[in-house]
Amino acid sequence: MGNMKYIPQNQRDELWGLTVCSVGYQRVQPGEEYPPQGHNREYMFDPAAGRTLAEYQLLYITDGGGSLETMHGGKHRIEAGDMFLLFPGEWHTYMPDISTGWKEYWIGFSGVNIDNRVKAGFFSADRPLYHIGYDEIMVELYNVAIRTAARQEPYFQQLLAGIVNHLLGLMFMTGSNRMLRNGNRMAALVDMAKSFLQDSVEQDISMPEVARHLNISYTGFRRMFKEYTGQAPAQYFLNLKIHRAKEMLRGTRIPIKEISYLLHFETPEYFATLFRKKTGMSPSRFRKE
Repeated sequence: MGNMKYIPQNQRDELWGLTVCSVGYQRVQPGEEYPPQGHNREYMFDPAAGRTLAEYQLLYITDGGGSLETMHGGKHRIEAGDMFLLFPGEWHTYMPDISTGWKEYWIGFSGVNIDNRVKAGFFSADRPLYHIGYDEIMVELYNVAIRTAARQEPYFQQLLAGIVNHLLGLMFMTGSNRMLRNGNRMAALVDMAKSFLQDSVEQDISMPEVARHLNISYTGFRRMFKEYTGQAPAQYFLNLKIHRAKEMLRGTRIPIKEISYLLHFETPEYFATLFRKKTGMSPSRFRKE
C-alpha cells in the first residue's frame, strides 16, 4: 500500500535552487517483496545489488525496522523513528526486515542549495543516518508534500522546496540535539573503548568482545563509536596496530615477519600490503628510511 508521485522539473524551477522529483509513502507488510511494484523503472532496484541515484533522497521510517548500507557510511541498523539521507552517485541499499516490514516516507530532490550545504559540511555521505524518533510534524510535512505534488498547482515546486528545507532543518536540529544529550555517556563509553583497544593492540580481539567488555550491544557500540570518532572501531583498531608497527620498526630490530605475528595480522604479506597502503611505503623501506 502506498502513495507515490513522480514529478517533472523545468529550467525555471531549477533556478529556485532546489527541485523535487519524487515524493511518496508506502507500507511494506511483513514478508512482502521489496521494493513493491508501482515505482518508476529507474527507482526499482534489487536490495542485494543496491543502486545509485542521480538525486538526493530523504527517507523517514515511522514503523518497523530494517537495514541500510552505503558506500561511505557503511552498514546501519534502521529502527522506527530513523531518517536517512541518500546522496547522488553514492551506492546504497536498504530494505525492511522480512519479519516486520516498515512504514516509509521519502522525498527526492536536487539543486545548488543542498549541494552547498553538503560542501559546507552540514550533511555528509559518511553520516547518512539520523535518530529522530516519531515526530508528527515530520509526518505531516511529508503528507503535505504528497498532496502538493498530486495537485501540481502553479509554483508548486517552490512550495515543495520549502517543505524539503523544513524537513532537513528539523532533521539536522533534532539529530544534533539528541547527540548532544547523549554526548556525555557516549564520550565516556568511547573513551573506555579507545583505552581498551590501545591496551589490546598486541592481542587478537574482536570488536564484539570490546562491546561485551563495555556491556553494550555490538550494533550499538559500532554505531556510537563511528558517530563519535568518524570511523568504525575495527578501522580504529587497525590504525592503532599500524602505529604500533611503525614504533616497532623504528625502535627495535624485531624482524618484520615477527612484527606481523605479534600484532596478529593474518599473514606477513597482508601486513606488508596494508602497511604500504596506509603509509605509502613497505615496512622494510620504512625501517631503512
